Formats: sequence, C-alpha cells, structure tokens
Amino acid sequence: MKVSAASEALLDSGVRPPTALDGDLAPPSGVADHLPSVRPTANRRPDLRPARWPDAALRSALRSASVRGFATNHPYVRRFWTAAIGPGAVADLMRLAVAAQRDRSLPLPESVGILVREDLARWVDGKLFVRVVIPPLAPFQERRLSPELRREHRERTTGRARVA
Repeated sequence: MKVSAASEALLDSGVRPPTALDGDLAPPSGVADHLPSVRPTANRRPDLRPARWPDAALRSALRSASVRGFATNHPYVRRFWTAAIGPGAVADLMRLAVAAQRDRSLPLPESVGILVREDLARWVDGKLFVRVVIPPLAPFQERRLSPELRREHRERTTGRARVA
C-alpha cells in the first residue's frame, strides 16, 4: 500500500484522520422522531398470576418411587436443580412458587420456557401452573451434572434415608 506524504505527516504527528463520526453524534433532524423512545429490550414484561400446580399426580408418582418432593427453597433444589437448569431458572421458579402460594402477580420471568421444558411449570388455557413441590432430578437431568455432583446426588438420594 502506498502512503502519501500527507498521510505520513498525520501518522508521525499522532493526529488521527477525520472520520464520519467526528462532530455531532446526534442523528440528523427528523430521524429522531421515528426512533422508539425506549429500546425494545427495556419494555416491561407482561404481568401474570401463577397458580399452584395440582400436586395429586406428583404425590402418587413420588409415593411409588418412595421419594418425597422438596420445597422450592430446600437445599436439594438449590444444589442440584441449580446445577441442572441454572441459577436464573431456579430463582424464577422460587419467585413463581411464592407468587402462586400468595396469589400474587409478577412480571413474566425470562426463564419460563426452561421451567416448562423441565416440567416445573405448565401453561394450561393461558394460565401458568407452577410446582411448589419440586420432584427429584430425573435420570436425564442428573446426567447434566458434573461427575462430582452426580456422585454427591447419588449418595444423598440412594442407600441412606431419602432426602426430604
């Protein structure tokens, strides 16, 4: 690439060449009128009022497996479900469970899709049902854990008294 004498002088002086962004950074007049006033990611999420998941089916399934479910704030949920689905999803699960128990509304959490996929929440006729009794990890979820955590999970859930 051939460098002109003017370019060499600019490079030697440490002065940078002008760019299109130099000067006023505001958009040209009239353009700002067509821009949204709030960025799309800053829009408020819709409110929803979650309902408690009917536990009858869960209780019968857990009874047959001789394992009880866990409260959302139980150390089992914090330790193993957090490792399986992530801390944000578990935090949203806890908020949804509290809102369902208190019959309150809250903004739609970001991780509802994860909770539905993991069968911790379910949409029925436009209403979100959330589990307040959390089942133990299924084998496919347990496989997501690190080897050390998987070993700890097996030790806590087999052999000795079941986790409660």
